[in-house]
Amino acid sequence: MNCFNSWHYQRHNARRLEHLASLGLALRQRRVLEVGAGIGDHTHFYLDRQCQVVTTEARKENFELLERRYPKLETHRLDLDNPQPVVSGLFDVIHCYGVLYHLKRPSEALQFLAPFTRDLMLVETCVSYGDEDLLYPCSEVAEDATQAISGVGCRPTRRWVYNRLKNFFDFVYLPITQPCHEEFPLDWCERTAGVAFTRAIFVASRTRLANHLLSTEIPTIQQHC
Repeated sequence: MNCFNSWHYQRHNARRLEHLASLGLALRQRRVLEVGAGIGDHTHFYLDRQCQVVTTEARKENFELLERRYPKLETHRLDLDNPQPVVSGLFDVIHCYGVLYHLKRPSEALQFLAPFTRDLMLVETCVSYGDEDLLYPCSEVAEDATQAISGVGCRPTRRWVYNRLKNFFDFVYLPITQPCHEEFPLDWCERTAGVAFTRAIFVASRTRLANHLLSTEIPTIQQHC
């Protein structure tokens, strides 16, 4: 579990959550499903906003620590590559950060989650450069607590993620801003040298959002929040 306590990991989480807060979305007092919660480093974001949170995690050792950290929460084992209906009802928000690229069947995972979504699905994932609609499967280390439990992940293009979300949601947006972290590019025409991962954020919604920080287009240039 030391990987979750590293400076890199904690900084990365802090930048993602401060960016999420900056978007001005309706995230207070909502019913939230957090998928792929790991050990729960994002869970407090919603608890601090008086949300009713249900968490899920696939990996046994992560799940056991998640339960110990949040003993009062409803928590379930859920492998999104082989999903079972362990939760019920609708959720105002589904938080899917750092999950999609650890799946070998991400499209099926989105299809599984979409019917549970009353309002918003928030997705953050590693992506590949390019404008094509491509998935780019890849190998991961199954023994690593932060990687794909199946040993197979993916690095889809932003277009791939956008198009799959559009299959299930009428409105899909990308923020015009990015977290202040080197893994989140600002210029998608110029690859950042020496950065192992490239990430993007998506907001899928059941209703049209009047939010000047969100774009229905896939932006080529973004700015820091």
